[in-house]
Amino acid sequence: MGNKKNHIFLAVLFVLFIMGGFPPTSISADEAVGRKEIKKEVQQQNNPYTNAKISIKIIPSVRKTFGYDILLYGRPLVHQPNIPGLPGNDGFKTREQAKKVAVFVIRKIRKNEMPPTVSIDDLKNMGILK
Repeated sequence: MGNKKNHIFLAVLFVLFIMGGFPPTSISADEAVGRKEIKKEVQQQNNPYTNAKISIKIIPSVRKTFGYDILLYGRPLVHQPNIPGLPGNDGFKTREQAKKVAVFVIRKIRKNEMPPTVSIDDLKNMGILK
């Protein structure tokens, strides 16, 4: 029975080690800053949307309203036939409103904010809602 406990103990230690359960004994301020800079650099390098070809297509929606599609290299990335964050299926009253929100969403995509959410406050700040 003692042998089984040893195996379990070793397995737990192994899992902790693999998962990074053992923190480093000490780290200098310079090392911490260096790690943050490397992490930031890696995050910036891993953004596939920075220079991607992103386009907008304004689409018709219910009751003579408008929505938008956002295309990444000509392929659908976002299909938004209604006003995000609001109940119902109605789209924007004008093509211009739909385009304004689509441009806002593209800015979020370019920053790699995925999913690119649009809040009620965002819509109010853009003048879409009162």
